[in-house]
Amino acid sequence: METFEAHYESMMKAIRRYAPNTDLEKVERAVRFAQEKHKNQKRKDGSPYIIHPLAVAEIVSEIGLDTDAICGALLHDCIEDTSASFRDISEQFGQTVAELVEGVTKLTRVEFSTLEEQQVENLRKMFMAMSKDIRVVLIKICDRLHNQRTMEYQTPAKQISKSTETMDIYAPLAHRLGMQKIKWELEDSALQYLDPEGYRKLVDYLDAHKEEAEKFMETIQQMISDRLKEVGISGTISGRIKHVYSIYRKMQTQHKTIDELYDLYAFRVIVGTISDCYNVLGHIHEMFKPVPGRFKDYISTPKPNMYQSLHTTVIGAQGIPFEVQIRTKEMHETAEYGVAAHWKYKEGVESGDEKEFEWVRRLLEDQQETDAEDYIHSLKVDMFDDEVFVFTPKGKVISLPAGSTPIDFAYAIHSGVGNTMIGAKINNRIAGYDVKLKNGDIVEILTSKSAKGPSRDWLNLCKSNQARSKIKQWFKREKREENVVRGRASFESELRRAGLSPSLLQDENLQPELLRKLSFDSLDDLYAAIGYGGITAVKVLGKIREDLQRATARTAEGENPAPKLLEIKPPRRNNTQDSGVVVEDIENCMVKFSRCCTPVPGDDIVGFITKGYGVSIHRRDCPNARAAMHPETADRWVNVSWASAEGRTFPTTLEVIADDRPAMLLDIAQTLNSMQIRMKEIFGKDLTEAHCQFTVTFNVKSTDELNAVMTRLRGIQGVIEVSRGQN
Repeated sequence: METFEAHYESMMKAIRRYAPNTDLEKVERAVRFAQEKHKNQKRKDGSPYIIHPLAVAEIVSEIGLDTDAICGALLHDCIEDTSASFRDISEQFGQTVAELVEGVTKLTRVEFSTLEEQQVENLRKMFMAMSKDIRVVLIKICDRLHNQRTMEYQTPAKQISKSTETMDIYAPLAHRLGMQKIKWELEDSALQYLDPEGYRKLVDYLDAHKEEAEKFMETIQQMISDRLKEVGISGTISGRIKHVYSIYRKMQTQHKTIDELYDLYAFRVIVGTISDCYNVLGHIHEMFKPVPGRFKDYISTPKPNMYQSLHTTVIGAQGIPFEVQIRTKEMHETAEYGVAAHWKYKEGVESGDEKEFEWVRRLLEDQQETDAEDYIHSLKVDMFDDEVFVFTPKGKVISLPAGSTPIDFAYAIHSGVGNTMIGAKINNRIAGYDVKLKNGDIVEILTSKSAKGPSRDWLNLCKSNQARSKIKQWFKREKREENVVRGRASFESELRRAGLSPSLLQDENLQPELLRKLSFDSLDDLYAAIGYGGITAVKVLGKIREDLQRATARTAEGENPAPKLLEIKPPRRNNTQDSGVVVEDIENCMVKFSRCCTPVPGDDIVGFITKGYGVSIHRRDCPNARAAMHPETADRWVNVSWASAEGRTFPTTLEVIADDRPAMLLDIAQTLNSMQIRMKEIFGKDLTEAHCQFTVTFNVKSTDELNAVMTRLRGIQGVIEVSRGQN
């Protein structure tokens, strides 16, 4: 079992090596305070809880943070898990440490009605904390890293949920902050639980080929080292095999086996000056054959996370391609530790005011006009996707998500430029609004004061959340009447598709309750929000479906009480079937699940006695079932309920509407595979030139598992809508 003494000594070594200016007396007091507060608590593996804060403080020290950050790491769980208060910590360690601890605590203790709302609120709090003090998020990332290192002691369900969150949020956030070393470990450790079989196969392959890989890397390192000595350039050379998740991702996106991958090896050359970087590049290209199109200059055009380096891919005499990264020592520190390598607090500069964090405030602004699910999806595009770097005609560099169009560029300049845009030039040639920008493009936006404003089609053409949010704001402000008409038509169409009458919305008793639940003052406000894209008709219906169904049932009972099945009583559990369903008053009957609505445990269900095929089980909200609920068939409807069916799975179908882009089918399949969901079938069809629909059939244990699958699918780039299939 791990001991306090071992972790304490390890932390102190890290402080002495990486943060030598630390106030050790203050750290000692923080250790004693945390040890006292956590003294009766244990970790999942049975070790003292204090080991976790010590380990987090060690990681914080390794990235070179200051005394307050180390103390904040030691105390980060005190407010949440012990009797310690903000005031206690403030009095003993100062206001700054207390605010760091409070900031980390706020990210995890808020409860919400849906997973999406909780995730968005936590992210919003995180970005607010980042805009005030970036150390809050750095501590949180270090906390998550240690949790991933000890994930083996968690339940399988917790391992998957936490690792999914790590892969979706924390690893990309570490990337956005430039913390590549931590990002790689987070990704590899998360993959270990999300796809254990795929992870193990890769690790076994790398272990089996370790000896030949080391020989290859030693040969290349020696060749580069000899050349640098020959020309008088001082530098260090190191080689490595790319990390497991990087290889895994390439195999998935490129549809290749590990033997077919292009560049498994990466070499790093660290030199003294920028001019040496370019000199080394020339020698590398002279020694090895460069691969066309694989050279990237991040020194002259740094990434938004401050990363700088020269990248080139070359092929050696053995015919094996490999990547070479060339940078200075300062660039290497930034590449490894990102924002922590450029720590400003020692100089008294507030990081929240620095230009590097404009993207944090932009994310905060963009989420004001976006509902929870759309925000999470757009966030992954804006913050986590690869970037493309383009130029204004005056040479200013603009960073946009990969796949951005001139529309994204225009709104990145200013909303006024986007709203008056009438055309665009790329590299001095007229270009369409849907052209995807490439690195190095020079983009000029053509505007006119008489422009009619953005088109609704632009929402499908733009890539960034910033552009989409500003377009929606324009329609909300300028086109209310049109929005009301469009929104009403869209929502009423959705109601009819679900077998519900739009007239229900005019019920004077029901309408106020529905509007309160949806947080709108009037139906016109609701329709306007749907019309300008602030919320979708599908999501509105999802929030009030049960209320409308109950109102429909009450209306049906008042008009014709004959079909009593609309008020189904709980059945007597006298015949639990192998099917997992209990049918009231019918012994040993055959049961089949309807293919039109594919019910699963957790759904409200109803049974219909068929002619020759036993009892057909439908979801209560199935349009086919509702259409058949009339007096003539009243005696054929029976009460049913779910029986205990541990370990049993049930087939269900989802419809996914998405952008028609390459690898969309692969991303859907990979998402299901990472959740250990086995697909039975999937097929797709075109809806428009830009959109397509996939129908996916697979087995799940319950609606909880199904909802988790739907949430993950909605997070895929380009997915517009995910809904239960109803044929």
